[in-house]
Amino acid sequence: MRALLSGNEAIALGAWEAGVAVGCGYPGTPSTEILEALIGYPGLYTEWSVNEKVALEVGLGASIAGGRALVTMKHVGVNVAADPLFTSVYTGVNAGLVVVTADDPSMHSSQNEQDNRHYAVAAKLPMFEPSTPAEARLFTRWAFELSEQHDTPVFLRTTTRLSHSKGVVPEVDRTITPAKHPVGVDQNPPKYVMIPGHARVRRVEVEARLAELRRVVETHPANVVERRGGVGVITSGVPYSYVREVLPDASVLKLGIVHPLPEQLIRDFAASVETLYVVEELDPVIETQVRAWGLGCHGKDTFPAIGEFSPEVLRASLGLPQPGSVAAGDLEVPMRLPGLCAGCPHGHVFNVLRDRGLFVSGDIGCYSLGVLPPYRIMDTLVDMGASITMAHGMDIVLAQAGQTHGQRAHVSAVIGDSTFAHSGITGLLNAIWNKRDGLYVVLDNGTTAMTGAQENPLSGERMGHENSTHVDYVLLCRALGMPEQNVRIVDGNDTAAISAAVDELATLPGVKLLAAVGLCVMEAKELRKTGKLAEKKAWRELQLTAACRGVRTDA
Repeated sequence: MRALLSGNEAIALGAWEAGVAVGCGYPGTPSTEILEALIGYPGLYTEWSVNEKVALEVGLGASIAGGRALVTMKHVGVNVAADPLFTSVYTGVNAGLVVVTADDPSMHSSQNEQDNRHYAVAAKLPMFEPSTPAEARLFTRWAFELSEQHDTPVFLRTTTRLSHSKGVVPEVDRTITPAKHPVGVDQNPPKYVMIPGHARVRRVEVEARLAELRRVVETHPANVVERRGGVGVITSGVPYSYVREVLPDASVLKLGIVHPLPEQLIRDFAASVETLYVVEELDPVIETQVRAWGLGCHGKDTFPAIGEFSPEVLRASLGLPQPGSVAAGDLEVPMRLPGLCAGCPHGHVFNVLRDRGLFVSGDIGCYSLGVLPPYRIMDTLVDMGASITMAHGMDIVLAQAGQTHGQRAHVSAVIGDSTFAHSGITGLLNAIWNKRDGLYVVLDNGTTAMTGAQENPLSGERMGHENSTHVDYVLLCRALGMPEQNVRIVDGNDTAAISAAVDELATLPGVKLLAAVGLCVMEAKELRKTGKLAEKKAWRELQLTAACRGVRTDA
């Protein structure tokens, strides 16, 4: 039967059909719904990992043990996973390993607009890029096949528009039993132990594999030629649909594999048309290679290098008129800035920090909205975990300038609970170890809220709202070497308690941690539907009560 699926849902379907054994990742828009859809399929394991690096390492381990693995992350998450990513290309795989990078042209929910096709080139691994949900399902299956046939991890690149748009996916049969890869740890130290002597040998294998892949992509069915008129377009991904709408009579080379590129196929296509365009969002990755082969084309001299495309963008770039059915786009709509949800506990912390005139080093999450009215209480935001480490750097320079502990106390950091687990704990350890000073506030609402209320190591649950362990702030800080009096855990909805804790901690030297524990109001609505709200509220209240009495909640 046919099904109407989003790109993310289609990837999950394709992975299940391919016999995936393990799905793991870190939630990040626009990739989050892949694993949320995958968890609904039988015969496999899914998890939210602490961060993307951990997720990729879990996936690689599963692959070596004979389980096909799907690892998902947004584009900036690949930065976190880059260390194992590059070396996994050297080790290769046992069972198939597919890594989804969900790019975000126009930065709908991201801090930058990086084009992760560059990672495929730099790491020397193949990359598929589907243009529709139907292709997303099919290309996921092909990616697993290619991974095992050529002993390599494989990238699957999506963008926000594909991830969240829906399309018809044919021949969906959820009653099948997908074939799995034989299980068994591949014990092969020369292949998997990357000491320099082994890595040098594997480095040669990487180049040999890439040469073979260059041959394979010339005839791979993911790359499709549609011959029509004398104007030719090379494109990939979602822009293919825009090209077909704007230039219905053009010949098109749709590249479903964007690395390595099929040189001869592109040369033959270029020779068959009078004018050649390369239509690609963001960076001129394809265009640069086409020009390097000595082929003339129009690319970023015609189309923008910033933001996602649309039919209107293509028409404007080509000097074509907009159809009469398209609205002029000059409708005036009152501006409405995003803001924290009504009842969100984070607002109480922001009010306290603002009233004290503190400089706030911020982080990634819902609380990044603290930079906007009515709070206006965030001064930096760069990447996951940077709140603590950037505040650390500021403290060093202020101390060098002769400022006392009291003078430096105006610098603080705020970080969410999921982000703290992702990459904040290492920064906290670094600050304690290096004898720095600073107030670090964890805004703990018991979930990864901005991406849709996913579980994290501070929430007491794992994927699927299954009860699990949680990190105890007091025990953690003590283990890292922080004096217990420098740790406070307060009710995130109690402004008086937050104020008192901030004032008390400000008088203490060294690194201080304040955890403001509350409950995400959006998650509460969902928990009420599943009957778990009372249980989670009771658990959060127990955490607060135990913290105030100095009682361990893991006993």
